[in-house]
Amino acid sequence: MVELSGNLLYVAFIAYLVATAFFGGSIKAKKDGQKVEGKNKWAKLAIIITIIGFVSQVGYFITRWIAAGHAPVSNLFEFTTFFGMCLVGAFIFIYYIYKTPWLGVFTLPVAVLIIAYASMFPRDISPLIPALQSDWLHIHVTTAALGQAILAISFAAGIIYLVKAVDQSVRSKRTFWLEMVMYSLVSVVGFILVTSGFSMANYGATFNYIDKEGVEAVYEYQIPAIIGPNEGKLITEGRFEPLIETPAIINSKKLNTVIWSLVVGLALYWILRLILRKRIAASLQPLVKNINLDLVDEISYRSVLIGFPVFTLGALIFAMIWAQIAWTRFWGWDPKEVWALITWLFYAAFLHLRLSKGWHGEKSAWLAIIGFFIIMFNLIVVNLVIAGLHSYAGS
Repeated sequence: MVELSGNLLYVAFIAYLVATAFFGGSIKAKKDGQKVEGKNKWAKLAIIITIIGFVSQVGYFITRWIAAGHAPVSNLFEFTTFFGMCLVGAFIFIYYIYKTPWLGVFTLPVAVLIIAYASMFPRDISPLIPALQSDWLHIHVTTAALGQAILAISFAAGIIYLVKAVDQSVRSKRTFWLEMVMYSLVSVVGFILVTSGFSMANYGATFNYIDKEGVEAVYEYQIPAIIGPNEGKLITEGRFEPLIETPAIINSKKLNTVIWSLVVGLALYWILRLILRKRIAASLQPLVKNINLDLVDEISYRSVLIGFPVFTLGALIFAMIWAQIAWTRFWGWDPKEVWALITWLFYAAFLHLRLSKGWHGEKSAWLAIIGFFIIMFNLIVVNLVIAGLHSYAGS
């Protein structure tokens, strides 16, 4: 059953890649005047392939649930793949409302990166720790992931809006920050290359260190240690000595991975710049040449309008109920709780600024992108680097 679930996830991954190419073909078809956008054969084939991939990923989720005996959202691999599945599901729903193939060109690659990112974490099925042995695991985590996935659609729409609206012919703060967004996406590819590369090379380096409880423990790095553990001593001979030692509260192993990803991502970014001979955002502009910015703005806004209450239920209300049951308190200022609150406050401000202050168009697009990066910070940095009660999610 576990092998079947893995194969189904692989099928979904390939389907999303193929669908992205067909969605790109549908945009070209419109540009060449073959058919009306959303009704050409490329778009129809693309959405069919996307649905096939989505059904396959749902099959992965169900078969893994059967194999595990509980909802497969208990570790970072499971949660992130579920998040990617929800993102595709939200895209399919919005596609049939607006018939917008160009949204697939930008949304599906994000889903592919999320699934690829998840695949770098351990996939083993293990028994739930006591804190997770509750029906609220299904309710809280799945609802929170669904809310975040719907909110992520606004990120894709925001990228599309800015790629078209920002003048790439001049250097400005707007072009700089848009390129930083592109670099961040490339850094995810860097993470995948780093972790898979050193994994295939069977790299390993063991350290003795002192944990936050003051107890001596052992860390094994699968990537050369630029960042070392608290009072760490390298045991494995012939391995890289860390340049920096971190305090016990920081998960040095995961922070080391993040730094490697950013460095490799930077190298990849400049390789792309040399190949394209222009900014990445500028190279994407032909894809959005015929897009209606008002429609993009509406999709971004409605994604937040739908995703915000779902996220509120899952990440705050259901989370507090479960916290009371598991830890006898509704709120404890755990890092994960704090960033869930920050995310909620940000999107509440997003809606307030749009409805009360008239922040439409480009301002709204920038807010959508910032909101998604807050979600990603919660998923990546809070899970991997900052120690807390939710640290099991980084396993």
